[in-house]
Amino acid sequence: MDEQSRVAKNQTYEGLASFMRKCLFSVLSVGPIPAHIAFIMDGNRRYAKRWNLAVGEGHKAGYWCVMSLLRYCLELGVKYVTFYAFSIDNFKRPLDEVQLLMILLQDKIEEMLEKKSYVNQFGVRVCFIGNLKLLSEPVRVAADKAMKATVNNSKAVLIFCLAYTSTDEIVHAVEESCKEKMNEVQAPNGRKVSNGVIHRVKEGGKVNGVTETYAHISCNDNFDGEAALGISATSNGNSKRVGKVKRENGTVNHAVASNGFVEESGKQQQKIPQLKLVDIEKHMYMAVAPDPDIMIRSSGETRLSNFLLWQTSNCPLYSPAALWPELGLWQLVWAVLNFQRDHYYMEKKKKQM
Repeated sequence: MDEQSRVAKNQTYEGLASFMRKCLFSVLSVGPIPAHIAFIMDGNRRYAKRWNLAVGEGHKAGYWCVMSLLRYCLELGVKYVTFYAFSIDNFKRPLDEVQLLMILLQDKIEEMLEKKSYVNQFGVRVCFIGNLKLLSEPVRVAADKAMKATVNNSKAVLIFCLAYTSTDEIVHAVEESCKEKMNEVQAPNGRKVSNGVIHRVKEGGKVNGVTETYAHISCNDNFDGEAALGISATSNGNSKRVGKVKRENGTVNHAVASNGFVEESGKQQQKIPQLKLVDIEKHMYMAVAPDPDIMIRSSGETRLSNFLLWQTSNCPLYSPAALWPELGLWQLVWAVLNFQRDHYYMEKKKKQM
C-alpha cells in the first residue's frame, strides 16, 4: 500500500470515528453534561514497564492520552478540563526523570500553540496553575507564552496543574488573603499597613498629642482584630496581650468590642476587616474554574494524592483500572453516565448543605 492510499484510509477512519462520537455525544447530551472534569494522570511509568519501554516513552504516551481526552471533552461540551500533570512531590523522583519531564513539558506546551492543535481549533484558553516558580525557567517561559497567546479564547478552558499540591494551594490562599486584609487595615491615628505589618510610632512618641505605648504587630500575630490592637509593649522589649489600654498620663484608651469594632476614646468606632471564606477562595489557584463535577483517576487508584482537596467535597471519584496512556473514550463515557445517574441526588445534597 502506497503512502497516498494509507493517508486516504486514515482520513476515512477518522471521519467515521468522528461521526460515531458525534452520534454518541448527541445521546449523552439528553442528560446533564458536566461543566468541569478533572483528571489525575497515574500510570505512565507502569505502562512503560509493562511494554518494556523507556520511562520517557511512557510519559510521551501519556501526553497523547491528554490530547485525546481533551478532544472528547470538548466535543461533548465540557467547559473546563483539568489535568494533574506534575505534583510538587514529583520533584522527589530521580533527577534525570525530573529533567526529562521538564523538557517534555516545554516541548508539548510549545506544540499546543501550533495552528492545527486542538487548542486553536476549539478556541481553548490554556491556564497553568500551581507554584510555578518551582519549575525550570524554560518551562515557565513556555507556560507564560501559552497563557498570553490564548487569553482571549473563550469557548473552553484547559487547566494544567504543575508544581501543585492542594495543601500548597491552601497555604498560598491564606497567606495572600491575610496580606490583602492587613493592607486594608487603617489603624487608629492614621497608622497604615505595609507588607503585612502595622507600622506605629516608637514607644513614647506622640500622635496627635497622645503618647503611644506600643510598637508594631506583624501578620504572624493572631489576626482577629483584638490582637491587632491589644498588644502592649513593655520597656524590656517583651509584649503582653491586654483587653484594654487605659488612658493614663496621655496614653490612648483602646477597647476592642466583641463584635469586631475598635472603640477609641472620644472617636468613632472603626471596624477591623475579618477573613472570610470568600477571601480565601478568590486567592485559590483554582479560582479560574468552578469546582469539578467529576474526578477521574486512572490505574484503579482511589487516592486523591493531594489534588483539589478543597474543591472536591461533593465530587464523585471514578477510578477505571486502565493505566493513564490506556484511558480512552469508553472510560470517559462511563464516567459521564455515572454522573448523570447520580446528578439529581448530588444536586439535592448540595442544596441541603
